[in-house]
Amino acid sequence: MATVSDYGAFMQKFILLPSSSSHGLPLSSLTFAVKEIFDVEGHVTGFGHPDWARTHPVASSTSPAVSALLNAGATCVGTTVMDEMAYSINGENIHYGTPRNPCAADRVPGGSSSGSAVAVGAKLVDFSLGTDTGGSVRVPSSYCGIFGFRPSHGTVSTSGVIPLAQSFDTVGWFARNPVILSRVGRVLLQLPEAASVRPTHIIIADDCLQPSSIPHNLVAQILIKAVEKLYGDEILKHEMLGDFVKDRVPTLRHFMMGNSQSDQVYNIPSLAALSTAMRLLERYEFKINHGEWVRTVKPELGPEISERVSEALRATGENIDLCRSVKEEMREALSALLGDFGVLVIPTVPGPPPKIGTNTPELETFRAKAFALLSIAGVSGCCQVNVPMGMHEGLPISISLVARQGADGFLLHLVERLYDLLQQEITPSSQ
Repeated sequence: MATVSDYGAFMQKFILLPSSSSHGLPLSSLTFAVKEIFDVEGHVTGFGHPDWARTHPVASSTSPAVSALLNAGATCVGTTVMDEMAYSINGENIHYGTPRNPCAADRVPGGSSSGSAVAVGAKLVDFSLGTDTGGSVRVPSSYCGIFGFRPSHGTVSTSGVIPLAQSFDTVGWFARNPVILSRVGRVLLQLPEAASVRPTHIIIADDCLQPSSIPHNLVAQILIKAVEKLYGDEILKHEMLGDFVKDRVPTLRHFMMGNSQSDQVYNIPSLAALSTAMRLLERYEFKINHGEWVRTVKPELGPEISERVSEALRATGENIDLCRSVKEEMREALSALLGDFGVLVIPTVPGPPPKIGTNTPELETFRAKAFALLSIAGVSGCCQVNVPMGMHEGLPISISLVARQGADGFLLHLVERLYDLLQQEITPSSQ
């Protein structure tokens, strides 16, 4: 069980050693923790809820993702706290507590992979595993000031991982520096050693950056200066992403009509509609996966998650085919925009981590804004990396880079090359 000394990050502590001598292996001497959504042989996979743990047996095998890391020489030191049933990006759990954000103790750590992010941010492990369906690696990595990688959908096995919504589920990971992030990625993605490739273009999504409460100029200028030093300014492009998505994802019009949320919480209606389509399909698949268990067991859930689960249980198959059409159109649209070696620059989240105990209406408004951004990679299946950019007014800030589906290795290499220059551009005032 979590303790104060480990920032409340861990559910269970144990040691799983590499299956053979780790000498010379890519992850030799590194430690990691795993979100308790992954099967680990001999342990109950708790899914963030005591009733789930009570009603499910001990895992008879270890998930392939965890096994791959062990086989690469890393040592697993335990499982981490997560949001109940992985159905939140906040990081609070009424049963097991809120892991303490190492960057700002009065702020939420982000979820649902909260403990995994905190364990890395607090330097309790070298890296950790999480899952990302709607943002559960990207959000907590941003809130905790660390790297978080959501791979292209379908590239890392989700076998032995409790599903939330298979259309969007991915296995992601956290690290404090881009070198370890890349080493872990090469193992999980089964990538061969390869030289880095120069990006053909880096696109700044101006409309996505402007509504962010994080100062637009601060984050954008740090990145732009680093890119200019490394590649020259001719590589930089600008795009109004909302207009592009509206034009290239025609099925979205079905979700934009009558969507009053678009104008209330975010001034990019097409991205708000994209989020609506994503969450509709997510709810439908959650119901298929877990509806019977929820109705039978009637677990006690935190108020916000309880409301979300109840909404999922009411989901029907209406418009699900349209959601899947949006998914395919969005994948094709971003593939056309990015090409083989293009990169899209967007905020990871719309602002700093909310304070613990933020009232529900304010939190829901923030979530809606966040999902408008998170759905870009979520719906398209693209890979996305959260890059920490220091501190601003005592809180962590970050930026995200997105590459086409399947360009994970390219994106990991790019972050490695860029980060030293980004560090040089981050001034003391933003620390």
